[in-house]
Amino acid sequence: MSSRRDNNNTRLDDAARAGWLYYIAGNTQDEIAAKLGISRQSAQRMVSLAVSEGLVKVRLDHPIANCLELASQLKKQFGLRFAEVVPTDPASLSTTLGVAEAGAEEMARWLKSPEPIIMAIGTGRTLKAAIEQLSPMECPQHKVVSLTGNIAPDGSAAFYNVIFNIADAIHARSFPMPLPVIASSPEERELLHAQAMIRPVLELAAKADVTFLGIGDLGDDAPLFLDGFVSQVELKALQKAGGVGEILGWSFDSEGRMLEGLTNERVASAPIPSGGNSLIIALAKGAKKQPAIAAAVKGRLVNGLITDEATAAALLKREI
Repeated sequence: MSSRRDNNNTRLDDAARAGWLYYIAGNTQDEIAAKLGISRQSAQRMVSLAVSEGLVKVRLDHPIANCLELASQLKKQFGLRFAEVVPTDPASLSTTLGVAEAGAEEMARWLKSPEPIIMAIGTGRTLKAAIEQLSPMECPQHKVVSLTGNIAPDGSAAFYNVIFNIADAIHARSFPMPLPVIASSPEERELLHAQAMIRPVLELAAKADVTFLGIGDLGDDAPLFLDGFVSQVELKALQKAGGVGEILGWSFDSEGRMLEGLTNERVASAPIPSGGNSLIIALAKGAKKQPAIAAAVKGRLVNGLITDEATAAALLKREI
């Protein structure tokens, strides 16, 4: 078994070396073959392996005019402090492609600051995909705080809570929220929030310099429902009350107004940080999420957005 692991590590080392020579040093595959003493076909396979294993992360360093124009229109129309629009792959069904990579870039830009910052982190599939794109960094001067609980209804760790993922990637002090995402009652939530170990985390979250979070829809296959945080009966009640989306478990209507009562009275997440104090950047795209994204920017629940061309164009058209 050890020999097999050693062979696999050697194989990945060789692939990483070939990938570096090709993408960073600018060598041709013939040049890589000569430098590594292998055939051209082997060099080609190693470069492909470096990509397929995620050893190489490609960044496009060129502003695309239509994306820039859409971002500018989003900022103007919705009063956003920050907007970034990435190209749309018409053939892709991914809900994270492009947005996750751009989110990782923006996180890294903040984390490179030599001055200490407080970064608040939400949860969700897109955010998890973004953090997986982060290159390892040493950021002992920063604090990263979770805005959501990390305990699923069955007592297991919530799969899309990402505070530990980002803490491992950047080696910064992390502050998890050791709570359920949604408490069993309003009284339980108040009791949990009053705990001595929770109050400092909530206070830290409220002082975030920058916040990154996802936006969930409230359709019949809403993430809150699929992940077991609300029942089908509760989801139907949210829909009947006009709910179109949720952030950190907080459900809101098409105007971006928080729904009264229902599951919102039991959400154990921290409140969404104030846009007056924090840059609140949502990472979201896709037709299913358009009503939720539109409501979030319209209601000023977020003041920053990373999305794709198709979603940006649809958001602007909705408001004409």
